[in-house]
Amino acid sequence: MLAQFDVNLVVLLVLLICGLLSQNAAVTIAAGVLIVIKITPLNEFFPYIQAHGLNLGILILTIGVLTPIASGKLSGESILKSFVSFKSLIAIAIGLLVAWLGGRGVKLMSSQPDVIAGLLIGTVAGVALLRGVPVGPLIAAGLLSLFIGK
Repeated sequence: MLAQFDVNLVVLLVLLICGLLSQNAAVTIAAGVLIVIKITPLNEFFPYIQAHGLNLGILILTIGVLTPIASGKLSGESILKSFVSFKSLIAIAIGLLVAWLGGRGVKLMSSQPDVIAGLLIGTVAGVALLRGVPVGPLIAAGLLSLFIGK
């Protein structure tokens, strides 16, 4: 009986419950989709999801961020003004820093998978308890890489 106990499935169920209780659709949907994949023949796609899911997620996030430019909601004039406003220049600098940290985070997570569990627990806790968004693992890993020198 103990050999059939799937701790990973229990963790996904706990995450699903946390997502529901915190009314966080991203965690709820992600955990639910992964549970369905895990308990069905779709589980053969886990290697593909693991290999390409992060890049696909970043692509979708980037499309979402660039959509106001493409749709015209953010005018060319506004974009040009961002280079003369003090607040916008700080925002550009912080954007550069966060993108750099995210890049370091991807490298760290690839080279040291033993830190992924801690990063995920911290991110899920931040999403569920602090109403954050689940982009934290990359930035957290980037910050971690600064502390551990990787």
